[in-house]
Amino acid sequence: MRAMLLRPAASLGLLLVIAHVLIAIAAPWIAPFAPTSLLDAPLEPPNATYWLGTDDLGRDAFSRLLWGGRVAMLVAFSAGAVAVLGGALLGLSAAYRRGSFDDVLLRLVEMKLAVPTILFVAIFVTGFGQSVPVLIVAVGIIQMMGVVRTTRAAGIVLMEHGYVRAAQLNGESGPTIILRELLPNVADLMAVEFALRASSALLLVSALSFLGLGISPPTPDWGLMVEDGMALLESEPALVMAPALCIATLVLGINLAAEGLADALGLDAARGGGG
Repeated sequence: MRAMLLRPAASLGLLLVIAHVLIAIAAPWIAPFAPTSLLDAPLEPPNATYWLGTDDLGRDAFSRLLWGGRVAMLVAFSAGAVAVLGGALLGLSAAYRRGSFDDVLLRLVEMKLAVPTILFVAIFVTGFGQSVPVLIVAVGIIQMMGVVRTTRAAGIVLMEHGYVRAAQLNGESGPTIILRELLPNVADLMAVEFALRASSALLLVSALSFLGLGISPPTPDWGLMVEDGMALLESEPALVMAPALCIATLVLGINLAAEGLADALGLDAARGGGG
């Protein structure tokens, strides 16, 4: 961590992420209005009462911005966790077992990567409903494919180490070797992957919400706020610029922190985040 913090860009990224997280946590106490309250003041310009103005339904944009960060980060970080945990277990299992299991898993990964992301989410949402848990799983699966390939490659290298061979000779089971010998040795890689996948998930969720496939109204969400505000861009630019700036700064912060962590750990962030 100290090596990471010595890098100015990484420190800036970490500060941006921490700031966003703290603001999101404090949203219930610092938001002046409930995010879904329909106030009797539609399309108010920014003023002392409504800091970012109100939308066409009379909802306070500043309050929705604060609450929208909670939803965006919940989905992005949860999807990142699903991707990294699921991808690491599958990738390491493929590295350990090889053979037909490895071949089938790689074919499934290739098939998934061949399907357009928007089409996959549309099918998933149609089948299971448009909700936050469904969105987390869908985005997590999308992000998981790259993690499978990265951890599989790392696992194949680890399988040649003496301590893994010793565990096999001692009669330890496959799951035990994967969890006890392989998984801890890719923890650094998983930490970097989590940051990269969470960043990618945040952009994806925002894009899906913009297209009507992500968070459902009236739940406050940055992507939804951008979509809702586009029709009013000329008259009320803050309705679009504020959530877009939040998305950009959080993604930038996560990416800078991820690159700093990768450098500190001697990993290649670009390669780790591939796929």
